Order: sequence, then C-alpha cells, then structure tokens
Amino acid sequence: MENLILQYPSITTLLSTAGIFLALYVFFSGFDRQRKEPPGPRPLPLFGSLLQLDTKAPHKTLHELSKKYGPIFTVYFGPKKVVVLAGHKMIKQALVSHNAFSDKEILPIIKDLKLTHGIIFANGSSWKEMRNFALTSMKDFGMGKQACGEKIIEESQHLIDVFKGTHGNPIDTAQPVRQAVCNIICSIVYGKRFEYDDPVFSSMVARAKKNSQLMGCASVQLYNLFPRLFSWVGARKQLMKGAFANRKQMKELIKGLQDTLNPQMHRGLVDAFLARKMHLETSGIANSHYDDDNLLITIVNLFTAGTNTTSSTIRYGLLLMAKYPKIQDLVQEELSRVVGSRQIQVEDRKNLPYTDAVIHEIQRMISIVPSIAHCASQDATLQGYFIKKGTPVLVLLWSALQDENEWENPDTFDPAHFLDKDGNFRKREAFLTFSAGSRVCTGESLARMELFLFFTSLLQHFRFTPPPGVMEDELDLTLVTGFFLSPSPHELCAISRF
Repeated sequence: MENLILQYPSITTLLSTAGIFLALYVFFSGFDRQRKEPPGPRPLPLFGSLLQLDTKAPHKTLHELSKKYGPIFTVYFGPKKVVVLAGHKMIKQALVSHNAFSDKEILPIIKDLKLTHGIIFANGSSWKEMRNFALTSMKDFGMGKQACGEKIIEESQHLIDVFKGTHGNPIDTAQPVRQAVCNIICSIVYGKRFEYDDPVFSSMVARAKKNSQLMGCASVQLYNLFPRLFSWVGARKQLMKGAFANRKQMKELIKGLQDTLNPQMHRGLVDAFLARKMHLETSGIANSHYDDDNLLITIVNLFTAGTNTTSSTIRYGLLLMAKYPKIQDLVQEELSRVVGSRQIQVEDRKNLPYTDAVIHEIQRMISIVPSIAHCASQDATLQGYFIKKGTPVLVLLWSALQDENEWENPDTFDPAHFLDKDGNFRKREAFLTFSAGSRVCTGESLARMELFLFFTSLLQHFRFTPPPGVMEDELDLTLVTGFFLSPSPHELCAISRF
C-alpha cells in the first residue's frame, strides 16, 4: 500500500508535465500557422513537385509556376522543400536589399567534389576573403583595363586564324571558341596562354566542358535529392573522375609557378596568392584563408565560370547571326561604318549601339545561368512570407530575363529590347544575367569585355551561315541543360569578308 501511495506523485507529475507540453504544442503550432509560408503546388508523397517539371528545361516550368503562385512560391524537389524567387524585383529585393539570402546551398555533389572552398560555393569569412582577393587580383592583372583588352584582341586573332583555316567549310565552333576564352583566364591566372594544339590544354578544356554537362544532368540531380540511394550513378563517377583529373593538371601548373616564384614580380593570380601566403606565414599569422585548397578551388571556379559561360554565349551569338541574317547585316553595316577595317577597341562600344544591343539580347536569350541555388542563412520574412533558416532558396534568373511584363517580345530575338526610340543603347533593370547583390558574378567586367571584343572581331572578319544544305530556319536554337545552359551541337560556315 505504501508503495502504491508513493507512486501517485509521480503519476500526477507526469500528467501535469504532459499537460504543459500539450499546451505549449497547441500554442506554438498555432503560432507557426500564423507565420505565412509561400504558396505552391501541392506536393506528392516522395516525388514532391518533380513530376510537374520539364526535366530538359526545369527553369521554364518554374517560370510558369511563378505566373500562377506569384514571385515567391514553394516547390518540393522530392522531399526537399525549396523556396523559389522569380522576377527581377523580387530577386533584387532578396539579394540586394536583404542580407539573409547570400549563402549558397551546398548540394551533396558539391561536397563530393570538395568545392566548398574558393568563391562560388563557399560561405562565410573564407568566401568573403577569396572573393575580395580574386576581384583585386583580376583587376591588378588587367580585368576591365586596357591591358586586358589587348590580351583579348591578341587572342581573337588566334581564333580568327582558326576560322580562316576552314576556308568557309563547316566547323563546330565549340572547341576553338572555348579554348580562346579559356586562354584569357589562363593569362590572368597563370600569366601565359596555351597553343590550341597543346594536348594538356586541349584535354583540360574538353574535360571542363564534359564536367559542366554532367554536373547538371538528371542522374546527378537525382543523386543530389537522394544521395544514399543514387551514389552509384555513372554520371557522378564520371564527373568525379574528370574533375580530379583536371585538378591534378592544375596542381602541376601551380607547382611549376611555385618553383619559379619571384615574390616581387607576379605573373598572374597564382603568383599573387602564393606571395600573400608566404608573407602571412613569415609574419606568423595563423589560420589564414590562404591555403592550398582555397587556391586550387578558386582557380577551378574561375575556369569553370569564366570559360563555359562566355564561350557558350559567343557560340550562341554566332548561331543567332546565322539564323537571322538581316540582324547580322545590320551589325556588320554598323561595324563597317564606325570601325572599318581597323582593329576594334573596347572604347568603340559606345559608338556601336546596335551591336551592343545585339550582344545584350544574345545574353538575354541564352540566360546562361537560369537559376542559382542559395540558402536562407537566418529566419527571414520576405513580402510577408516566412522563410526558415536553412531553407534552400532558388533564384530564378530566367524569370527576370523572360518576364512578359518587362520585355516587349520575351520569346523573340529582338535587339530593340535594348534600344530607345532614337536608336541609342538603353539599359534594362530586368537584365540580371550576372545576378545581383553580394553574389553578383565576380568576372562580370571581364565577361562583358570578352563578349564585345570576340563577337565584334569575328563579325568584322566573317559572315556566318548555315552549312550547305541547311536552311536558316532549320538551325536549332534549343539550349542544352547542364550546370550552365549551352547551345545544341551544331556547325557553321565562316565566310571571309575580306
């Protein structure tokens, strides 16, 4: 009996505690319901919203969903909840005016590839330091300056020679254009360019292209959603093999520069990094971000972002010129009238409004990076919607570049989008091809200079046409989805104008 009586306080305490927890649950769950979350399609068990997405162009499906649910909405990629931001006003509000969405989401494949160092996928103090270093160093080595323009002009001549060597016969523009653009990064990073027939250089460029395609393929994306179930997929294994093969060659190039380093005379970004690292070590400064991993991945980032994006945009531009010969006529007429046969210079841009408009419209049409995976670094409220810390946030740049409310003919290649009524070039607020805010493209000024000088130099020397037997309207403008969008495989004829 005594034992039984002694149990009553325990039972009473248990019931009281349970009551308190129940009351707290009711209170806080009611509080959570008051925190309005972004709307979106009802997810299916396990699959979420995946079955609604066009696997070849998921950005287009998300753009259509934004028309129904608004500029901020929720989708489920399998079991993963993702908040999507659409439209240039919403994107700018989130990335420029808000400080909660600058972090990048770290997907399983990013961890596997050890890409959490460097610039693109790093977060926190390491990212800030590496971004500042890269920006400073790239400016020191000519980005946005006359010296860089001279390097691009020199490289464009090598590319022109390749096209001249075809004697007007069909050529796949992918490899030579990619090599030319890659050489600009090489000159900034390593302090030298490579010949196009260099086997090491050619293999690195080819692998980088393949890696970009694999990074965005369906099976790798499936692995990102269900890493434990799909770690076996072949594309992931190919990607890992190709990525680390390229890094092995990069390490050898770094080693060669390190062995011949003169701390007082920097040949490129690698020298600047090594000299900074040496200075910090001799000064006894510990735990700095200037380590081997950050150097290697920063180089990987610069080559990945700087080569694939710009080369694909140039190639798509040449394809569009062949597809729309009347627009090509107007570009070449303006070039002949303003520049003539002399070498085009960066400062010519201001006197070539139509050509400048065409280049911007090419960028708008290809929308090379249709979406960027960010992450909420803290609990946040955006336009009245609650976004919990850690929630993946997908910034849909495609929506800004294809917004029917911002562009007169969003589905049409129309340079008039960037021209005023007097034919002068005009900027557009919705032109977010380089993103916005603290995560805006590090190499934006370099990319703009490359696009202008490579494109105009090629159009000055050649007329681009479809291969014999192919009509202009048969040229395929379909974009291939990868880590970046790129033109479908194709050939063009470069007919000499001189």
